[in-house]
Amino acid sequence: MAKTVAFLGLGHMGAPMATNLIKAGFKVNGFDPVTELLNAAAAKGIGKCSSPQEAVNNADFVVSMLPNGAAVECLYIDTDKLLDDISYKSLIIDCSTISAASSKRLIHDAKIKGLHAIEAPVSGGVSGAEKGSLSFICGGASSDVDKAKEVLEPMSSNIFYAGSAGAGQTAKICNNMLLAIHMIGTAEALQLGADNGLDTKVLTDIISKSSGCNWSVQNYNPYPGVMPEAPASNNYAGGFMVKLMCKDLGLAQETASQSKSYTPLGSLARNLYGILNLRGGSDLDFSSIQKLFQEAD
Repeated sequence: MAKTVAFLGLGHMGAPMATNLIKAGFKVNGFDPVTELLNAAAAKGIGKCSSPQEAVNNADFVVSMLPNGAAVECLYIDTDKLLDDISYKSLIIDCSTISAASSKRLIHDAKIKGLHAIEAPVSGGVSGAEKGSLSFICGGASSDVDKAKEVLEPMSSNIFYAGSAGAGQTAKICNNMLLAIHMIGTAEALQLGADNGLDTKVLTDIISKSSGCNWSVQNYNPYPGVMPEAPASNNYAGGFMVKLMCKDLGLAQETASQSKSYTPLGSLARNLYGILNLRGGSDLDFSSIQKLFQEAD
């Protein structure tokens, strides 16, 4: 008999992740407060639930993909108090990117109620969610992470165990801070080349095979027209939104402040994405940082 997954949060990331679980043979019951997202997910075979409580009823796994820590804490602890409705047999897997403190609170409060929970923030973006090739960066009890692999594997190409509660979130924000930095550097370099008459496709090929090579230039190029499948070639629609990158960079700076770490490039990246966010780019893909350099012409 197929195991049941409650999937909470069916946006750009959650919906394709849940769809891959259906393809892997799981029964998936979903909930999202946005009716349009819930209906779109239902059209893909995801069970439509009218509340998170209905979704978690008799679930073997509870997976959440929410926009911020406040949403996670409200759902599980403060407002919906979902921890009171989840079966003892269930394993909670929160895939949201939130602060380590919020994640620790969820895992701690779940344990008090006799429940098991882990954090499993992801890397790989919307394309990774669609292809089932996400990287999950897990924190919590190692035995719970091992149990979670059954439901994570159909959505992933990599599953990492970072350590105890909070470690997965810390690793994730380190990764996203670096992602923002090399995306900005890539956009800056490509614009410099374009401003001096270089074909950006040719420049991309050169950089990809030289010492400046990085993930952004090779797989998620920010210059329009270089990669037809990239958000940059679709008016920066879809993908990982600027407002979410701003959130993650804010988390990185909070963490750096707490540990007295020196992160000048992370701070600069936060400022530049903040400018883009204020200029109306909040819902664009984060590769739209290219616009700042184009506008500087």
